Amino acid sequence: MAQKIIKTNAIRMLDKFKIKYNIHTYEGDSTWTGEMIANALNEDCKAVYKTLVTVSKTGANYVFLVPVNKELDLKKAACAVNEKALSMLKAKELLPLTGYVHGGCSPIGMKKLLTTVLDSTAQGFDKIFFSGGKIGLQIETSSENLKKLVPFTYYNITVE
Repeated sequence: MAQKIIKTNAIRMLDKFKIKYNIHTYEGDSTWTGEMIANALNEDCKAVYKTLVTVSKTGANYVFLVPVNKELDLKKAACAVNEKALSMLKAKELLPLTGYVHGGCSPIGMKKLLTTVLDSTAQGFDKIFFSGGKIGLQIETSSENLKKLVPFTYYNITVE
């Protein structure tokens, strides 16, 4: 019997706007690394993205999607959004801001739309993977489809 997928905000939005996507599940938990998730999906780590939320000194929040096998370069990220400096949002602040938990944060369906930047490496893939809004759930779609719901810019934002 097929596993019933609990609809998250991300999935509801994709359905509402009739955007083509695939769902992938895995039996992991919040301790899993992005690379473990990519391996569970049998996908290239470079095509699986993690959603990171930052805060500027002025209190503005930004979302960055980077490959799970890379790290966000905070200086490059700040440059991408015209800020002097950024820091990672504290885990306890993630749920109230986005509606998502650490390890299950999707760029789609956050409580409010935040300025979003997708690492430029995504341009090399027809499909990318990112959290579906809960741990154990990944969405596969094209960058173009993602952009229909979450306006973003491409920028090189990873540590070299």
